Amino acid sequence: MKIKEVHLNMKKKAILIKTSKGVLLSLPFVKLPKLPTVRDPLMGAIVDAELGARAVTLQYKSGAAESIHLDAFLEYNQDPSHLREIALHDLTLKARKYLQASGLSKHEVIRRLATSPSQLYRLLDPANTRKSLDEMLRLLAILGYRVEWKITNIDKVAA
Repeated sequence: MKIKEVHLNMKKKAILIKTSKGVLLSLPFVKLPKLPTVRDPLMGAIVDAELGARAVTLQYKSGAAESIHLDAFLEYNQDPSHLREIALHDLTLKARKYLQASGLSKHEVIRRLATSPSQLYRLLDPANTRKSLDEMLRLLAILGYRVEWKITNIDKVAA
């Protein structure tokens, strides 16, 4: 996903972006690493082509600039597909660690999954986000682990 448009909303004190999928996302100024001030306000924002249109670069009156990656917008807005990718990445790293510690051969794991070697390598690839959560859960179960989900109230955790 890439950023197509960026706007500064001074009234709401937020950066607004539109993605290539048509999704509108915002990020309040208070979430920026460098907070705009009266002496050094934000003067503009551009979609940064040098960063593959996956970030916006903010310009301050002082001449300072900073880039904010698309992931910051997705995390702040709790984008479900982004959260899924983070969860899959975490499960993949754990599965790699647990496979090594299990003592099971990859051949045995492949046999128990009833799959191919390429499928196992795909499941163990942290960069691959197009894998099934079900298959990751099966792999972890074969390695002797169970995934437990915990639902927490974000507002109460932050307080």
